[in-house]
This record gives sequence, structure tokens and C-alpha cells, in this order.
Amino acid sequence: MKHYNSREEVALKEKWNLEDIYPSKEQWEEGVKKVSELTNQLKAYNGQIHNASDLYQYLCIDEEVSKTFTLVSAYARLGNDLDTRDPQSQELLNKAESLSFALSEAVSFFFPYLLSLPEETLKNYLKEEPKLAYFEKDLMEMYRYKKHVLSSEQEEIMSQMGQAMSAPNQIFRMINNADIKFGTITKEDGTKVELTRGMYTQIMRNGEREQRKEAYIAHYEPYIQLKNSIAATLSSAIKNNVTVSKIRHYPSALDKALFGDDVPRSVYEQLISTTKKHVGGLHEYAYVRKEILGVDELHMYDASVKLVEDVEQERSFDDAYATMLKALAPLGKDYIETLSSFKDQRYIDVRETPGKMSGAYNMGVYGVHPFVLLNHQDDINSLFTLAHEMGHAMHSHFSSNHQPFPTARYSIFVAEVASTVNEVLLIHHLLNEAEDVKMRKYLLNHFIEQFRGTFFTQVMFAEFEKITHERAENNEPLNADNFNEIYQQLFKEYNGDAYTLDEQVKYNWARIPHFYRPFYVYKYATGFASAIHIATALLTGDKQIQKNYLEFLKSGSSDYPLELLKKTGVDLASGEPIENALNYFGNLVTEFKQLEY
Repeated sequence: MKHYNSREEVALKEKWNLEDIYPSKEQWEEGVKKVSELTNQLKAYNGQIHNASDLYQYLCIDEEVSKTFTLVSAYARLGNDLDTRDPQSQELLNKAESLSFALSEAVSFFFPYLLSLPEETLKNYLKEEPKLAYFEKDLMEMYRYKKHVLSSEQEEIMSQMGQAMSAPNQIFRMINNADIKFGTITKEDGTKVELTRGMYTQIMRNGEREQRKEAYIAHYEPYIQLKNSIAATLSSAIKNNVTVSKIRHYPSALDKALFGDDVPRSVYEQLISTTKKHVGGLHEYAYVRKEILGVDELHMYDASVKLVEDVEQERSFDDAYATMLKALAPLGKDYIETLSSFKDQRYIDVRETPGKMSGAYNMGVYGVHPFVLLNHQDDINSLFTLAHEMGHAMHSHFSSNHQPFPTARYSIFVAEVASTVNEVLLIHHLLNEAEDVKMRKYLLNHFIEQFRGTFFTQVMFAEFEKITHERAENNEPLNADNFNEIYQQLFKEYNGDAYTLDEQVKYNWARIPHFYRPFYVYKYATGFASAIHIATALLTGDKQIQKNYLEFLKSGSSDYPLELLKKTGVDLASGEPIENALNYFGNLVTEFKQLEY
């Protein structure tokens, strides 16, 4: 595998082309100027929308500025992510962020204004100006919040309190990213070095057992030392959520979080209860791990180490792309031809280079095309990452090309469906192709681990959030001891008794940034289960299922997430997709356990 010391060493075909957004920085500056001018025009509408025509004109300008800002922001962010050290790209990003704040402030009056209108007035406006039909869904969706919106004076106070209310998240980010100093570990030559996150991940997967134990203790050391500060921060975040929910007249913080996607509380609660009924497969997998590792006691520092060694096969990016296209054949000719073109048209930035943003993501840019960032390593993990991100990219492509701007962006609730469908189809293809038993066992283990992290762990986190918020709503104390007690109990319930619980286990809540974005993580689990349901159906070769799934990809946010998923045959309200996913997991564990090489 080649290492790249600069972007100049990377082949042109493996670098995305930002000129597809703006051919030059000068034209980007023109976009910035346009956003500023249109922002001022929007601001002037404050108190000046008196009839249907005024409303339509405002909404047209709002859409125009939003489209332009999307281009300005994408150009700046994508450019910065190619080299986060570059001062010029940082300057562009700072300009884009300043524009965002100004735009947000300029339009802050509109939501309270709209909800101050009697519903009959808004309906009359829609009749008087036929062109308003284009914006009707968005307008009526905003109107759904009417009973949760306060008076204009109260809304202004809430707006002013926004920064203070977000303080717990900011404080945790600073603690976790800037101030945390991990303990030291021993290198092979006997010297001590400070542990980093990157080192920790590698050691947990590949290190010898004593080294893993040492790294595990060092990793948790600062979180335990700062337990009271972090607990106070998390407690404040939870209490803020509860307080805002009460002020806005929601039955609970959970109900407030579910309202936007129109998801019934029963879906959230059923996800948890169904998972806990079928958690036996995860318990069995822990015992399988313990047996394969040959340890008397299974600890959390044993939880990520590879169970199948020496099967890594180098795969070039071209080979990985070709393999992915073969695996996704059940999605049909149109899907495959479109996806194939993404590679040739330079929608993907492939290689890891100095200063480049780590990880991988897709950014759909409306009116242009998706941009996919990778740090491809020519290995099997990179193949899975490729399939995952291209699932997002195809979702963005289809939605942008079949939906108007207001409904083109899909909800976070369904965001992981398309990516995981691709991964399930890929794992199925690779398992069918695997002639070597050891490779088959490796692939099964890869998917089991993904299942464990994306489904079971996220459901456990979701229950932790539910319990802690309910305690706050009942005015019960929340501190480090309470968080420890809740987390440790949940860990035992989900993971079984194969693990010997070290002191560090109960402190895992202290390092989870998702807890500062309330009731978000459950969407990983529902998306994962939905994807397994869809992919399993696609593998039957039923053309109607294929057609229904492609229609889902084209739907953007044209309806609420649960309704969109019903197009694919997934009814999360029934609980069936969760049951099916858990049975699927059980079968994976059974085959993995029985395979011998």
C-alpha cells in the first residue's frame, strides 16, 4: 500500500473536482456577495409580510439564498477538509460560517410570524396564490409546531438563551478534545509514551493482551479523574433538555425529540423492549469470543481484538470499486450504471494525505452532485467503507434529482438505511465468493462486530438516555454515582455475564459525545434493522421490491420517515423489522461459532 506525502502525488482521477461547484475562488466570492445581498433582502421582510404575494416573494428569496449558501458552504468545507492546516481554506470556511450566522439571524423572525397567523389565513393565502403550493408542505410542517411555539417575546428570550443552553455540549467538547490527557503506555523498547486515541484503537484491535489492558486503563484514567465535572456537564445537558421540553409543552423530553420525525413513542420503547428480549445472541457471542481467545476471564480490553487473523488481502481502489459494483447488482442496472459513473466523474477524493480530514463521509450538494471523502487504505475495511459511503452518495443523487429543493434533503432517521443496505449486499456477495473457510469466518466476524456496535450498543445508549431523562423529569438526582449505577446495570443486561467487569466499564457514559445530542442514537439501530430487512428482500430478486427501494431513495423528505420506509416494506411500528434483524444476528453468531478451519 502506497503512502502519499502530498496531494500532488495522488492521481487526478482519485481527487474530487471542486470546480464542479465554482470554477474559481473569484466566482465563490461572487456567491458570498450574493448570499449577503439576499440575506439583507430577507431581513427587510421582518414585519412586512401582509398578504399571499408578500409571503411567496419572501419564500422565493429564501430558497434562492439557501441554494446559493449550500454551494458557498460546500465549496469552503470540502476545500478545508482536503488540508485542514491550510490558512487560506480556513479563511474561506470562516467566511462561510459567518454567513451562516447572519442568515440565521435574518430569518429568525419568520417562524414566529408564520405561527402567529390564524390557520385559516394561511389556507386562504394558499388559495389566493397558486404558486405557494410549491412551499405548502414546508409551511404546513412548520404549522405543526404551533402549540409548541411561545409568544414572540418568549421566543426572543429563548433565542437569546440558546448559546447558554448549548454550553454543556461545548464544555464537554473542550474537555474531550482539548483538555483530556490520557495516561501513558509502555512501548516495545520499554519507554513510556502518552496514549492517543489513534493508538488506543489500534492496540484494542491488534495489541497483545497486557498491552491492551495497559492502554485500556490509561484511556479511562482521565475520565475517572474528571468524573464529577463530566457528570455535572451531562446532568446540565439533560436538565436543559427537560426544561425546554416543559417550556414548549411537550409531554417529555423524549416526545419532543421524536416530534420532528413524527415517530410514535411506542417505536422507541418497542426497539428497546424487543432488543432486550432477543439479546441472547449477543450474550452467546461474548462466550464465543471468550472461548476463541482462550481466557479465564473476558474483559472489555478483549472485546475488540480480532478473532480471525491473517486474512487481510490488499485490494486496489479500482478492484474495490469493481467488487462493490458486482455486489450491488440486486439494485438494478440504472443504479449500477449511475454508481459506476461517479468514479470516472471525480466525485470521490480517495487517498489519505497530510492534513486531510480523517474518516469518510458523503456530502450531497444540491444542483451539483455528491462529494465523497475517503481515506482509502486498499484493504477490506476500506472496501466496506467505500460501499457504505457510496450508499449515502446514491441516496443524495436520487433525492436531489427527483425532489425539489425543499424536500431533497433526507432525514437523519433514514440516512443510514441506504449505506447499510449496500454493506449487507456486499457482505452477502463476499461470503458467496469466499472459497477459504478462514476468510468466511473473518467476514462473519466483521459483520457481527458491526452489528454489535451499530445496533446493540446504540440501543443500550438509547435506554441510558431514556432512564436519565426520566430521572431528571422526576427531580431525582443525577451525578457520577447515579450514571455509574445506570450504565453498569445496562451493560450487564445487554452483554450478559461472560464479561468480568472492571472498574472502568461503568464510566463509559463519561466519554460518549452523542449523549449531548438527545435521543439521536436510536436512529442508528432503526436504520440498521431497516436496511437488513430491505437487503434481505432485495436478495430474493423480486423486481417490485427493487423498484420500491429505488422509489424510497428518490423520495428525499417528501414524507415522514416511517411512511417513506413503508414504501420498502419496512413497518417499524410493527416491530417486525427489529425481530428479523435480531434473528439475522443470531444466525450470524451460530454460523460463526460452527465454522472451523
